[in-house]
Amino acid sequence: MAVKVLVVDDSGFFRRRVSEILSADPEIKVVGTATNGREAIDQALALKPDVITMDYEMPMMDGITAVRNIMQRCPTPVLMFSSLTHEGARVTLDALDAGAVDYLPKNFEDISRNPEKVKAMLCEKVHTIARSNRRFSTFSPPAAPTAAAPAPRSAAPAPATRPAAAPAAPAAGSAAPKRKAYRLVAIGTSTGGPVALQRVLTQLPANFPAPIVLIQHMPAAFTKAFAERLDKLCRISVKEAEDGDLLRPGLALLAPGGKQMMVDPRGAVRILPGDERLNYKPCVDITFGSAAKSFNDKVLAVVLTGMGADGREGARLLKQGGAQVWAQDEASCVIYGMPMAVVKANLADAVYSLDDIGRHLAEVCV
Repeated sequence: MAVKVLVVDDSGFFRRRVSEILSADPEIKVVGTATNGREAIDQALALKPDVITMDYEMPMMDGITAVRNIMQRCPTPVLMFSSLTHEGARVTLDALDAGAVDYLPKNFEDISRNPEKVKAMLCEKVHTIARSNRRFSTFSPPAAPTAAAPAPRSAAPAPATRPAAAPAAPAAGSAAPKRKAYRLVAIGTSTGGPVALQRVLTQLPANFPAPIVLIQHMPAAFTKAFAERLDKLCRISVKEAEDGDLLRPGLALLAPGGKQMMVDPRGAVRILPGDERLNYKPCVDITFGSAAKSFNDKVLAVVLTGMGADGREGARLLKQGGAQVWAQDEASCVIYGMPMAVVKANLADAVYSLDDIGRHLAEVCV
């Protein structure tokens, strides 16, 4: 059965072009279009699409407000279009908090110059997030980050807030882990990762005893804004990694978009140019592999939601050195791709729900 898509954008050109690209895929059907957020809500209720593509800046009602309303009234996977700017990143992160599943850069030049590449990317995203639709019958968006001021970094951690629906029980054999003095916690993720990382990292206390590195598939223009956002919300410190940064307890370093991040045995971070031969920049496998070489069994790696299998080969290297690897469970993933690849390869020491991961990290690291 074809994936039913509602296209929302105030630009007539962009609406038509996105509709044409999607309609060229025999397994996708554009069932309607809308020119603003209010129309989008009405069309979503009437047409019940499987996926909605959504612009942010529109008359009558902006995209974020529309996403929030849609998630309350008829939860549907939303793919946001965003500009590759710092402000575009901020808006996109707000949209993800409101309930959007994923995003694509809105670049008119790319549509004109590389139509086949854009078509493949857009259609792949639509098919992928359509498969996440099973989660949306009980969707409950995270609280907006501006709803309450974050606790001071010197304060004791507040109890973790549970979602309305009870989290899935951990897989068999995934009991609470043993405490250990890790030299590094490495977390890799992709689709659904911004919200997942926020939920994990906000559970950590200011005096978290291990350094953290974060690898999130994200454009170069987005990572600085994302690191700033996390830093405001978390008790630990978060910053976009720079070449030469030193790993230290209570600091999370986010790999910059478009580049690769490695760690060395001295506890320093290396930022390298993105290799065009690699699909992901940053790449979880690259960072995990360097952590395995530098710190052997003193690494705790976590693979969160995301499509594809990035992180699996890095996890294999980590396991060979005696490191611990955790994977997010299927029930709490937006896309159960990256964690599934690790689990299917028998590389996961434990499988936890998203809300349990942050709690266990706070308990296990000494």
